[in-house]
Amino acid sequence: MNFPARKKNSRAGIALIVVMIAIVVFSILAAAFAFSMKIETRLAQKADNEQQLLWLGRSGVEYARWILSQEMSIPSQPYDSLNQIWAGGPGGPGETNSVLTGISLDNFPVGDGTISIKITDLERKANINTASAQMLQQTLTLMGVDADSLSVVSDSIQDWRSPPAPPRVAGAENDYYQSLSPPYYAKNAPIDDLSELLLVKGVTREMYWGTSAANHSPANFQHPKLGFGTSPGEAPDYPFGLADVFTPVSSGKININTAGVNVLQMIPGVDTNAAAEIIQQRAGPDGVDGTEDDTPFRNVGQITAAGVSPQVIAQLNNFCTVRSSTFEVDITAHIGDSSRQFIAILFRNTGTDIQVLRFYWN
Repeated sequence: MNFPARKKNSRAGIALIVVMIAIVVFSILAAAFAFSMKIETRLAQKADNEQQLLWLGRSGVEYARWILSQEMSIPSQPYDSLNQIWAGGPGGPGETNSVLTGISLDNFPVGDGTISIKITDLERKANINTASAQMLQQTLTLMGVDADSLSVVSDSIQDWRSPPAPPRVAGAENDYYQSLSPPYYAKNAPIDDLSELLLVKGVTREMYWGTSAANHSPANFQHPKLGFGTSPGEAPDYPFGLADVFTPVSSGKININTAGVNVLQMIPGVDTNAAAEIIQQRAGPDGVDGTEDDTPFRNVGQITAAGVSPQVIAQLNNFCTVRSSTFEVDITAHIGDSSRQFIAILFRNTGTDIQVLRFYWN
């Protein structure tokens, strides 16, 4: 009989199975540990990258401040225009021999990463907080808003941004907004974010964004529709929206060297033909803004040659400028495979005094 041998073989087989199971278990644990370590390493790297991206974003703000301060110090350029380096142009005559010569706004190396910045002046738009009733109604007319809605939207915007008071004739205060579902209160203070207009009585999303802006080239000058609006049952067709022509933050004046055709027509005394002539004059012989042959206005008075009557020029100084004071800086920071977008709002008081009003990221 050989029972002892069978028992011995059986025990050896069980031991082998136990060893194999142990090996599998330890392999799984080792793989899980390695995966966990890899994840933790990535998380640590990402956390480190996030911190570095933040500092890259702040570096982009300082880079923009430096560029804007240097632009202000060029004596032969007492204006801000689209052909200058800060705006992404080739540079004006005074910049060719300045420290700004040859600088890049794209993929500028900083430490282990790079930053790209885009600077946009906010004086190319009208300030929604200081726009008069006349300017608001002129804008809505240019957009082609129905005559019945002109006063509603204009009065309601003024009520929204003003201290509490009885509403204007076609405007609205808390009684109206509290009757909505869901109810809310009127702002009764200056607008901080332009999207607040979507809460204002009479303002629609189409009115805010524009329904056909994508179908119009910037060179196609928009003619006012005289408030005739649309036919019954016809969807509104706005060539541009309130978001295209207004900003909640600016000096309150419009830069005639950077404003688009629709914004220029919001200036009292500037009609469609005058707006077209203003852009033609500042764009130079090639008729394209932001190129080497641009001939920006050095002062507001020079637009008399654009068909604006001399009688209007005196009051235009209250609405227009050739200098921009407020700038939005769009910063894209890259490091390794990580990137983040930052936005800053800068206010340039003097060449050396450039304040950061806002800094945030998406």
